[in-house]
Amino acid sequence: MKAFTLQRYSKTDKLELVEFPEPSLQENEVLVEIHSASINQLDSKLKSGEFKMILPYKFPLILGHDIAGIVKKNGSKVQNFKVGDEVFSRLPDFHIGAFAEYVTINENFVALKPKNISMEEAASIPLVALTVWQALIEKANLKKGQKVFVQAGSGGVGTIAIQLAKHLGAFVATTTSEKNFDLVKRLGADVIIDYKTQDFENILTSYDLVLNSQNQETLEKSLRILKAGGKLISISGPPDPAFAKEIGLNFFLKFIISLLSRKTRKEAKKQNIDYSFLFMQANGKQLSEIRKLIEADIIKPTIDKIFPFEQTNDAINYVESGRAKGKVVIKIK
Repeated sequence: MKAFTLQRYSKTDKLELVEFPEPSLQENEVLVEIHSASINQLDSKLKSGEFKMILPYKFPLILGHDIAGIVKKNGSKVQNFKVGDEVFSRLPDFHIGAFAEYVTINENFVALKPKNISMEEAASIPLVALTVWQALIEKANLKKGQKVFVQAGSGGVGTIAIQLAKHLGAFVATTTSEKNFDLVKRLGADVIIDYKTQDFENILTSYDLVLNSQNQETLEKSLRILKAGGKLISISGPPDPAFAKEIGLNFFLKFIISLLSRKTRKEAKKQNIDYSFLFMQANGKQLSEIRKLIEADIIKPTIDKIFPFEQTNDAINYVESGRAKGKVVIKIK
């Protein structure tokens, strides 16, 4: 099969399109012919080596976490899928490989593709939607009437977060540039702040929840707009000791992570804010619940550009530029 591979950690090296062995099928796995995959910031961070301490991969490595495609073969113990099923998935850590023609996936991380969207739209969903689901529903237990601040509302995570938060009955504020005001308004945002000309810290107050996806300065400002007892969930760091424990890091790495987040945790505690870091986990059951919301037109994908498979490097560069509205997808089949 054809696949884009990475030979080493590098910010500047391009992925190489090569012939790669078709993956072998285990008894609990499905072999999926990939029709589309999407690009995530996580792919760029892995490529540059930013996460090599906590996600140490072997090379050559096929990047890519999100796929949509068709089941071509089943392992002997697969129960929930049959050959010919259209599926989508966020591939689990240490078993990624979306930038290729085929991938094997444990069936626990797979869900049937929503019937009312294309393969390209389906591939845009898993990582960002699972991130939002695990933040707003699992960690925050967001309730009707609560106020939530979603940073970068026109980005991949932001476009889904606004829609799910509104479905849960929340009041939603977000930041974006003026050219994207119409987009986030259509998605349901109640308060829209132009991050280029306005400071959200001077506009928002007494919020119940912040979904932080930006830098440390933005995180510190976000702490100040929350009410006492509010929650700040960050998907961009700094990671906290609970995360280190959850993924089973050794004592040294737990200590390093504790130091990285010490200032943030101390400030949050001082203001009676619950700070936590979220590193999303692949989950087929949750993806099935998200599928129901998509088929009910409660959540709709937002795609900026679709690149042909051969232009995967261009797609990655476009995501890294920070200009994308919603998701960037590569069409493989």
